[in-house]
Amino acid sequence: MKLLEDRIRRDGRIRENGTILKVDSFLNHQMDMELYNEIGREFHRLFGGEGVTKLLTVEASGIGVACITGQYFKVPVLFAKKSRSKNIDAAVYHAPVRSYTYGEVYDIMVSKDFLHPEDRILIIDDFLANGAALDGLTSLVEQAGATLVGAGICVEKAFQPGGERHRQKGLRIESLARIKSMSGEGIEFC
Repeated sequence: MKLLEDRIRRDGRIRENGTILKVDSFLNHQMDMELYNEIGREFHRLFGGEGVTKLLTVEASGIGVACITGQYFKVPVLFAKKSRSKNIDAAVYHAPVRSYTYGEVYDIMVSKDFLHPEDRILIIDDFLANGAALDGLTSLVEQAGATLVGAGICVEKAFQPGGERHRQKGLRIESLARIKSMSGEGIEFC
């Protein structure tokens, strides 16, 4: 998606010797709603014929883009929580996820009340790198016996193994911006 690639080139910041891409000025801290709207429209164009009944993401950065995308699909958006709160029932699907950014492992969970075998799930997330969040979300869908139709990713670091590993398992992944390399010299897209 040229619009997203152009925005990453203009406003993205590379950190940590080319391993971290900061897009917090428009994607995952401050949100550019016009860009989100175009992202949602594009995910609907790509997956609109798949009979999606629910979108699934993980808190917190995926929620915004999933909500806008949900308006195009006209389906509920479900997000996996990273910690148990007093208002979540004991009956949950859960899976461990290792956060590259935070350097820790946490359990993600969704209530069994909201994820069912008859659901056709589209995962939406802001980033795909090593694939840990996608592993966890995929596990939740499998635990529920639901059908995973694919994953819509805003930014994929194609130089890291997550996308390729999941594609080899047969998962349809549509990434709107696939980064081949990042360095002080800039960003090269696939």
